[in-house]
Amino acid sequence: MQLFQSAEEILDFAIGEEEKAQKFYLEMSEKVKNPAMAKTFKEFAAEESRHRVQLQRVKDGRKALLASEKMPDLKISDYLSEVEPSPDMDYQDALALAMQNEKAAFKLYQNLAQVTPSAELQELFLALAQEEAKHKLRLELEYDEHILGEN
Repeated sequence: MQLFQSAEEILDFAIGEEEKAQKFYLEMSEKVKNPAMAKTFKEFAAEESRHRVQLQRVKDGRKALLASEKMPDLKISDYLSEVEPSPDMDYQDALALAMQNEKAAFKLYQNLAQVTPSAELQELFLALAQEEAKHKLRLELEYDEHILGEN
């Protein structure tokens, strides 16, 4: 993990990561052929945008509005192969890719919470980690219902 010199650097890094995630999901929504998956990716892009706004609010000196509720982990993504993005990916691969990304975002926020000097930022990053866990859970439930349930 990169070394940060200030809370502002940590926030800038996290904002940049949310911007990348939003861009990724918007790009994937345009590339996938499955309309349901395109809609799901657009919804995730909107959620990543909300995270970016929350981080920017904190950077601007305003209070974050996130609640931190611990989310269960079905660990479905732990048993899937890594998936590379492609325009012709099927629904199963698109879900697996999104789960990979949400798992990575969860770990990122867990790590940022550990390195931040501010109790307020630590609380924010832990809340964002739980938001990412909620996204992953939603994807795992979808995967369980539509992929594993069909087998």
